[in-house]
Amino acid sequence: MRTTIGYTVESIGYVIAAQGLVGFASQTFFGTEWGWLHKLVDLPPAAHLAVLAAGLALVAAGVRTRKTPRHRQAA
Repeated sequence: MRTTIGYTVESIGYVIAAQGLVGFASQTFFGTEWGWLHKLVDLPPAAHLAVLAAGLALVAAGVRTRKTPRHRQAA
């Protein structure tokens, strides 16, 4: 079960991080809006960096959960 949860959290983290990165890059370098996030909320570039950080935190949590060894109970 931990493996499934780890992969799921990690996958969601990648999507969130990508939206933060694309939103930041599009506003900062091109002056346009890319991605899906701008359709939900209007964020400044600094907030997109916070979304990127949150996504990377989810990725790290998913990897850590996935790599946690299972504890065996003594029989």
